[in-house]
Amino acid sequence: MLIGEVSAASGISTRMLRHYDRIGLVSPSGRTAGGYRRYADADLRRLFHVEGLRTLGLSLREIGEALDGQAFDAGALVARLTERTRRRLQEEQQLLARLEQVRATGPADWPDVLRTIGLMRRLQAASPAERQRAALGADHDRDAVVLVEAALSEPEVNVAGTLQWALAQNGDEAVPALASALSSADADRRLRAVEALRKIGTPTARDALSRAAGHPDIRVAAPATLARGRTGDHGAIPALVALVSDGPDDVEAAEVLAELAVDHRSSSAIADALAEAYEAGDEHARRRVIAALTELPGSAAEALLVRALDDPDRGTSLTAAAVLRSRNREGGRTDQIRT
Repeated sequence: MLIGEVSAASGISTRMLRHYDRIGLVSPSGRTAGGYRRYADADLRRLFHVEGLRTLGLSLREIGEALDGQAFDAGALVARLTERTRRRLQEEQQLLARLEQVRATGPADWPDVLRTIGLMRRLQAASPAERQRAALGADHDRDAVVLVEAALSEPEVNVAGTLQWALAQNGDEAVPALASALSSADADRRLRAVEALRKIGTPTARDALSRAAGHPDIRVAAPATLARGRTGDHGAIPALVALVSDGPDDVEAAEVLAELAVDHRSSSAIADALAEAYEAGDEHARRRVIAALTELPGSAAEALLVRALDDPDRGTSLTAAAVLRSRNREGGRTDQIRT
């Protein structure tokens, strides 16, 4: 085949074919009487091998070494290519994230773009003090997306607190991005999103957090369950009771259950759920369940407390006695509670 025919059949330009010839990568085996390049079948096979290896990202030098068998280790080279590609993808993802942050600020001109880039650099400074100053000096309305990314990445506690404060000044602008981060594959990123949403504390932020109540990560699921209860959702009662039983969020879960029990139609259901947890739990869980009855109204809660006075675990029985005394004082009763 002549060079033009090879180009038409392969899609490789004649210029590239001539370059391959000049560097000795793919040289035609023969010439026509007029001196034109003629490619034999073996030349074409080598050409297609070259193109195949190029699709993997090999340089022309690496391809030549591979095809000529110059101490070529295919596995090692593929491993290097894999790592090289992974780094390139990470760099591209970082660039994309930066561009999206700049675009989200709605820049009107190049000074706006440069101002945002400057803020992003300061928020990534090596000095925590510099990062904190950058957070304090940010425009809370315009820079919400930039502040969110910084808050999700910040490892230093004081700086993270400042970033969360800055986001809270912004109201609900940052909530969608933080809610999206709850499903991140990075556990630390998820936890920082939870903390930021709790810091914002608006009904919109609480609702966004509550939707993650079934998350497999307990560090997300527990605060999300508490948020769901604080929205007044009585469907959160079983999960809140589980938090009481399991700890370490038992105190806050008990507070939320007490808030839900203000609706007296729910107080009996809550007491029944706590009674089931009491029966199923070990002595530590039983103590937490009994303590959770402190502010729970209704006769069902009181009946469980009286029952717990005979608990075989002395710590549980003492907790029940203390809770009953507290309830009786608040109710103006003077009943004697045995200990």
